[in-house]
This record gives sequence, C-alpha cells and structure tokens, in this order.
Amino acid sequence: MTAPGEAAGDMPLTGHLAELRKRILYSLAAVLAGTVICLFFIQNLISLLTAPAGHLYFARPAEVFVIYMKTAVIAGFILASPVVFFQFWRFILPAMTDRERTWTILFVPLSVALFLRGIGFSYFLVMPQSLHFLMAFGGESFTPLLSMESYLEFVLLMILPFGVIFNMPFLMTALSLAGLVQGKTLKKGRKFVILGSFILAAVITPTPDILTQSLLALPAIGLYEISLHFIGLLEKAKNRRL
Repeated sequence: MTAPGEAAGDMPLTGHLAELRKRILYSLAAVLAGTVICLFFIQNLISLLTAPAGHLYFARPAEVFVIYMKTAVIAGFILASPVVFFQFWRFILPAMTDRERTWTILFVPLSVALFLRGIGFSYFLVMPQSLHFLMAFGGESFTPLLSMESYLEFVLLMILPFGVIFNMPFLMTALSLAGLVQGKTLKKGRKFVILGSFILAAVITPTPDILTQSLLALPAIGLYEISLHFIGLLEKAKNRRL
C-alpha cells in the first residue's frame, strides 16, 4: 500500500507547480469547449434564465452581445464542470493512499451532482423568492424596469454561490487529505463558521430579507457539519493504520 503523500512527497515544488499548471490548462480548455457548445444554444439558455423575470430591456447597443457571451462562458463552465472536478481530483490524487484512491473515485460524479444540485436549489427555490421580494418591495409607487445586464448579474449572484457551497464537504475533505486542516481545528472554529455563514449570505445575496439569507447560510452550516463528520472518520481510519 502506498503511504499517504508518498508520491507527492517525492515530487519537488517545481513538479507540483508544473502539475497544477497542466490541470489548470486542461480545465480552461474544457471550459472553452463548453463555451463554444453553449453558444449554439444561447437563445435557449437566455430564454430559460429570463423566464422568471418576463420582459427585459437593454440600454446600450453592445449590452445584448456582452450578456450573451457572459452567459455562454458561465454555462460553458457548468457544462465543463465534470472535467474541472476531475482535474482537481487528479491533482490531489498523489497525496492519497491506495484505499483512499479507491473510495474517492466517487469524488467527480458526486462533486458534479452537488454542484448542479446547489444551482438547481437556488434557481427553483431561492431565486424566485428573492425576485418576488425585490419586485414587490417598491409597492405600487414604483414600476420595475429590469435590464438584461442587471437581471442576469442578479441570477449569477444567486445560483453560483450555492453550487460552490454545496461542494463544501469535498473541498474540506481535500484540504484534510492534503494535511492543511484538522478536524479538531475545524470544530473549534464552528461558532465562527456559523456567524460567518450569515455574514457571507448577507453580502452575497442581493436581497436584504432574512429568508433568502437563511436559505444560503443554513445549508452552508449543515454541509460544514457533514464535512466535520466525514473528516473525523478519515482521521480515525488513518490513526488505526498507524
């Protein structure tokens, strides 16, 4: 059985940097390919994203073109996410034992599934609530007039953080495998994580209502607790082998 970090430990710093560069280039190439594919379906993507808002306006001649390109890049990243997560997994692979490599083979499909689940959770549950709150906030005194740019920026700010946060267990597990964090240290910082989750939710979410902020903060806290449990199991398994 390969000792933890054996392959990684034999590699000099320049080797790690070269490997990281290669994985980043592969990921960027996948995102570029995904962007090109999404450009062929850009009208369908725009229709899907703008459906909750209804009729939108644009104020600058190039605004529609810029929005289309931004949407294609973001959608291309989502489409390429299996490759991106796979490259991340390949980068941390040398730090794992043979047993860890066996069960972490599920890292890529589960990461992609959680990422898409987070995006879906936000798009179908959180974003409509936030949009309804903001549109009704002015009452009858104001008539909402949404531009394409402001609306799609709102959509991206709502869905992408959820995709990332839903991957917290895998990110924290990867940091643990790399020896950068320990379970006992994370447990000591639990109260700061709870406070920080609500502060981050207040900053990220474009709405001031507590419901939307809680829909981001509470899953983040729950996923943090799952990460602690998972890292604890890993550390117990490693201690038994020593």
